[in-house]
Amino acid sequence: MKIKYFEDTDTALLEFSEHPVFETKEINENIYLDLDEDGNLIGMTIEHAKLQANINEVSFQQINRQVA
Repeated sequence: MKIKYFEDTDTALLEFSEHPVFETKEINENIYLDLDEDGNLIGMTIEHAKLQANINEVSFQQINRQVA
């Protein structure tokens, strides 16, 4: 996964896969989802990212499965 932030346009690009984009779906005027030809999510674009998402802080936390 890659996260790119373009400060000049306040746009965040989250890339989940390197597969080619087949279709882009508009969720609203600021959020777009890129899908491959099988309908799998490969990317997300967030316009006005500072307002739409907490772009000032990005963290990753992996939660391991609890074994009983």
